[in-house]
Amino acid sequence: MSSNKDSIKKTLIVALSLCIVCSVVVSTAAVLLKPAQEINKTLDRKRNILAAAGMLEEGVSVEEQFEKVETRIVDLRSGKFTDEVDPERYDQRKASKDPARSTKLSVEQDLAKIKRRADLAEVYLVQNDQGGLDKLILPVHGYGLWSTLYGFLALESDLNTVAGLGFAEHGETPGLGGEVDNPSWKAKWPGKKVYREGDVEIGLIKGTVDPSSPKASWQVDGLSGATLTSKGVSNLVQYWLGKEGFQPFIENLKSGEA
Repeated sequence: MSSNKDSIKKTLIVALSLCIVCSVVVSTAAVLLKPAQEINKTLDRKRNILAAAGMLEEGVSVEEQFEKVETRIVDLRSGKFTDEVDPERYDQRKASKDPARSTKLSVEQDLAKIKRRADLAEVYLVQNDQGGLDKLILPVHGYGLWSTLYGFLALESDLNTVAGLGFAEHGETPGLGGEVDNPSWKAKWPGKKVYREGDVEIGLIKGTVDPSSPKASWQVDGLSGATLTSKGVSNLVQYWLGKEGFQPFIENLKSGEA
């Protein structure tokens, strides 16, 4: 009987010791790998920004390509640049969850279903060879069918023509809403117009755009079989390019008052 008790006791001690050792190993690995994970996360973000603007070149260092991009911070409350925070350290997603650094949106305002909007936002500017603006890249996000889609929308120098759109993160259904990742669908965005007479007009439609339609320049093909994801993409694009998003900043940038 005593032998059985000793055996159980030894088994428990061995199991506990193994758990402790494994915990220490996993914790140590997590700490040691964190810097590399952060570097990869930053690199992936830069890659997605370049891709959205149609600037990503395979075989060329992402860091080298990103040297053409200037990161600035915009105060969405004033629509102007601010030096309040360091662009390299600012986390817009975290800020959007902090009541002290974000604004709660009313139901009427919250077209993108994001609940809170960070007061400060990152923007990315690409200059041409003459020193003028070539492209403006904006972070956008909003709710689709199953998830919040996070991505980047690029505008040409006229600040009214889409240069590209890409999503870096989402959890939409593969083959349906997940087609936001399909290169052929993303290729439908460049050249589309955003504003018409001061209002955001761009959006997805059900089915395929009729090229002869007077509205064709502002319309994008919807995602087949993914009505709610399509609506979500329309809503998030319209929100971030609208008055609650970047439109005041875009207008200030056009007039040279940003």
